[in-house]
Amino acid sequence: MKIFVYHTPELVPDTGSPDCAIAVDILRATTTIATALAAGAEGVQVFSDLDELMSVSAAHPPELRIRVGERGGKTVEGCDLGNSPFDFTPEVVKGKRIFMSTTNGTRSLQKIQNAKSVLACAMINLGSVLSYLRETKPETVWIVGSGWEGSYSLEDTTCAGAIVANLENEADFGNDEAVAAATLYKAWKGEVEELFYQASHGKRLLNLNGAEDIAYCAKIDVVKVLPKQSSAGLLVAA
Repeated sequence: MKIFVYHTPELVPDTGSPDCAIAVDILRATTTIATALAAGAEGVQVFSDLDELMSVSAAHPPELRIRVGERGGKTVEGCDLGNSPFDFTPEVVKGKRIFMSTTNGTRSLQKIQNAKSVLACAMINLGSVLSYLRETKPETVWIVGSGWEGSYSLEDTTCAGAIVANLENEADFGNDEAVAAATLYKAWKGEVEELFYQASHGKRLLNLNGAEDIAYCAKIDVVKVLPKQSSAGLLVAA
């Protein structure tokens, strides 16, 4: 197994395709996806474009759909929910399909949707992702951080590093970014929440009263779910 880390979707190679690609958007898309699927959502269908989300979701029965739109940390007008994982309770999402578009995370998922297998990882479902990688032993793994509008994101690299660090005795580093990510995680392993508060997007969420969201997003392996792509752009609990 050889693991590569790419800090943003823009840095993902235009040629080639890995055996497994993992999207990471800790604050908050992949955390919310894992939470929603663990709460019984039928699936999460992701879109980088809001107009496409509205068009595609219009064909789904209204009582079985939830439209999720987030831009700049705020809920998009006309959508049912924003991107806070606390909104995705079993009472709200069970049996429903979530149509989601966020500032950063859904772009990463769309960028890697042609890989042989596609996963969504957060700190909260780290163990499920690690178990999948150990069981399937893909030859090449790309971990793609979502960043913030094309720039580096501290929290996404921390999660990428958690994957790499836990597998460093079973896998090879594919690039320098993988080494750096593992080093970052090991340095902050016991203080992940404190690190997230220092991140630029953590500070944005604090300004939007999102301290509880950050604390939840920093929890490690509290949800046993593996969000895996079943068809292009659609994630289900594997």
